[in-house]
Amino acid sequence: MAGGGEGAATVGVRIHPARRLPDFLQSVNLKYVKLGYHYLISHLITLCLVPIMAIIIIEASQMNPDDVRQLWLHLQYNLVTVITCSAFLVFGSTVYIMTRPRPVYLVDYSCYRPPESLKAPYERFMKHSRLTGDFDESSLEFQRKILERSGLGDETYVPEAMHSIPPNPSMQAARAEAEEVMYGALDKLFANTSVKPKEIGILVVNCSLFNPTPSLSAMIVNKYKLRGNVKSFNLGGMGCSAGVIAVDLAKDMLQVHRNTYAVVVSTENITQNWYFGNKKSMLIPNCLFRVGGAAVLLSNKSKDRRRAKYKLVHVVRTHKGADDKAFRCVYQEQDDVGKTGVSLSKDLMAIAGGALKTNITTLGPLVLPISEQLLFFATLVIKKLFKKNVKPYIPDFKLAFDHFCIHAGGRAVIDELEKNLQLLPEHVEASRMTLHRFGNTSSSSIWYELAYIEAKGRMRRGNRVWQIAFGSGFKCNSAVWQALRSVRPSRNGPWEDCIDRYPVKVVS
Repeated sequence: MAGGGEGAATVGVRIHPARRLPDFLQSVNLKYVKLGYHYLISHLITLCLVPIMAIIIIEASQMNPDDVRQLWLHLQYNLVTVITCSAFLVFGSTVYIMTRPRPVYLVDYSCYRPPESLKAPYERFMKHSRLTGDFDESSLEFQRKILERSGLGDETYVPEAMHSIPPNPSMQAARAEAEEVMYGALDKLFANTSVKPKEIGILVVNCSLFNPTPSLSAMIVNKYKLRGNVKSFNLGGMGCSAGVIAVDLAKDMLQVHRNTYAVVVSTENITQNWYFGNKKSMLIPNCLFRVGGAAVLLSNKSKDRRRAKYKLVHVVRTHKGADDKAFRCVYQEQDDVGKTGVSLSKDLMAIAGGALKTNITTLGPLVLPISEQLLFFATLVIKKLFKKNVKPYIPDFKLAFDHFCIHAGGRAVIDELEKNLQLLPEHVEASRMTLHRFGNTSSSSIWYELAYIEAKGRMRRGNRVWQIAFGSGFKCNSAVWQALRSVRPSRNGPWEDCIDRYPVKVVS
């Protein structure tokens, strides 16, 4: 017999197709079964407590005045025990309140929007690359192919120095780029929040490749005349994931310093870090990195909860620098003729995947519902104990997060995370559109992505956002935020005049 239909006919019983029981494996959408399982496990304690509470209420309702009097007499005879328990309860509550982490609120943030004159459409980029005279035909063809496959659009920006023929990568031009980006983002932030610079108690600036003296943080202190006791930090050489590191540092400082504001400024400087050689692995950053920056206002003031956009829930940092391959996969060096640039290893994606695996292994128990954790643990136990070739269970992070801000490092990075985390196209839309509109703006890209989600009107009260970024070293860092209200985009946002044109279809 080949199947059930032939078997039925052989014994003389023909079942009409319309009367057959449905094949539940085919007809039941497993997504809803999984959601039901998730709901059951997540609310298991509540479901168990409900009947217990019902029994207690029923028993209490059946007590007569004599029972209540006996209970009161019993408590009076055990007065010492009652007082001792109450004292322990009060003491424990006080210790908990005094030692619990202070909530950190994201009041607002702003992203720098360069002027139209700095746009670098594809044709202009290739024309200028040819006119510099620094690249041979092979390198020009390589850059053309990278640009075509990069996912970048025609409206990204490069600094003023790169628009000159010949380019002018001077210290003065690099300082001018840094000032324009940082001050442009901070001016909007102070205007939108009505916070005065003198109120800032903590300042953290991160820029990987440009670290002048005085530092970038000192430039901001000087420009805005911040107070003399401001706690300022300048993070350098930490790559595209340094924005999350800066937030983590600001968070730790806000646990120590009460009732204050922290400003985080994330940017990258291109002017002195453009590569003018012909080594293929060092030409890729020229094609991907573009001008951008963001300024973020954090607060530990309880009164700011009412106006804040988000609350910081978790920060998880992973560093793979102990491994030599990971350490050198993004490496600033000189080529054979002495020209400086950043080299990207062929092992970059594999190393990023390993860092991501370590990061989400730590993050998972903090954010995933218990249903997903049990499924993951059960799969692991079956594989270890029974030595069965069980396919590893990939937790469904869509049950933990409503929005994903994946660092717009390049199309390959976004593709790999979409595939490995089993995300849907709408989950990576913000990352793809940020890459298309602004390019890889390094550590600030996750803020352009968050601004995209807000501009689309998708951020609702209680939504959770996962910002994930990769950087040299090699590092993978995550930040988790929870929306405190339905968030509207701030004034003068980066997407203000173009959001209606997005999403666009990105040519493969």
